Amino acid sequence: MDSEDLVLPGQGRLTFASRDHPPIASSKIGILIGNLGTPDATDYWSMRRYLSEFLSDRRVIDYSPVIWQPLLQLVILSKRPFSSGSAYRGIWNNEKNESPLLSILRDQKIKLEEYFKEVYGNMVVVDFCMRYGNPSTMSVMEKLRQNGCEKIVFFPLYPQYAAPTTATANDQVFRALMKMNWQPAIRTVPAYYDNDLYIEALAASVMDSYNEVKLKPEHLVVSYHGVPERYLLSGDPYHCQCQKTTRLLIETLGWKKENVTTTFQSKFGPEKWVGPATVEYVSELAKKGTKNIAVVAPAFSADCVETLEEINEEIRESFLESGGEVFTYIPCLNDRKDHIIALGKIIENELSGWV
Repeated sequence: MDSEDLVLPGQGRLTFASRDHPPIASSKIGILIGNLGTPDATDYWSMRRYLSEFLSDRRVIDYSPVIWQPLLQLVILSKRPFSSGSAYRGIWNNEKNESPLLSILRDQKIKLEEYFKEVYGNMVVVDFCMRYGNPSTMSVMEKLRQNGCEKIVFFPLYPQYAAPTTATANDQVFRALMKMNWQPAIRTVPAYYDNDLYIEALAASVMDSYNEVKLKPEHLVVSYHGVPERYLLSGDPYHCQCQKTTRLLIETLGWKKENVTTTFQSKFGPEKWVGPATVEYVSELAKKGTKNIAVVAPAFSADCVETLEEINEEIRESFLESGGEVFTYIPCLNDRKDHIIALGKIIENELSGWV
């Protein structure tokens, strides 16, 4: 910590402290953005550690641990780290030796840091964390506390709320608080699936991609990460929020709703999931004669294995092998200027009364 960030006896909050009082960090406000997670590397053991943490989360897989853990540890994790490692190797940022999600989340953090520094100077500290893997939520929360952040806004970067994403991210922040004697005040940012600036940035990203291709796609597939259908039936709002995001996107673009379809991807396990499944839907489109489509993934605030590998490789392949000819993947909003502004404005709303 820089000396300028320390308050010495006789200064500020230590004005009346004794001379032998240890220096303390100057009071700041922390902004912590979080995303799902990433393995540290693509080898078997790195992938196994990451997948074990991820798939052991009861918010993600809520089967009884008595049944699930033996199956996970003895069967699934004996094979899946190999296939998942292969998928990650295909998209790995070799220059930085890290996953694209980690690279993009860091870029988002840097640009949000610049955004808030212009207004609040050193009063606000911006950092980032992962729910699974590194940098861990626990370690970054402790880092912010040590840097003097007595108030923290936590922003899980999931536009649509779901228990396996938003809720578990918040859970981990609260677990970090449980380990602290002097807890910072915490605010969590709610889902922003219908935020005007988010929708406008999403629509702009679609139009940017359409303007870059010679032939405009005949159909836009709006693909979200899927969840088991019982989550919807038990009251999780995710499915409904996805539908509203698509509706607002169509309205903002001014397009006919017949040319846009909401789908869901990443099915895992034997349960029935919400649908239609993206991989099957694009295949059906091609078989019915649609030759040119685009796919956008609004539930992902940053490109990751589910978009770069699953959509841009597996789902692309499903479309082309079924007779499709042109497949356009529209990148996530990542660190686009309009996305950073949208995130910044959402955070500013949560800072109300603190700054």
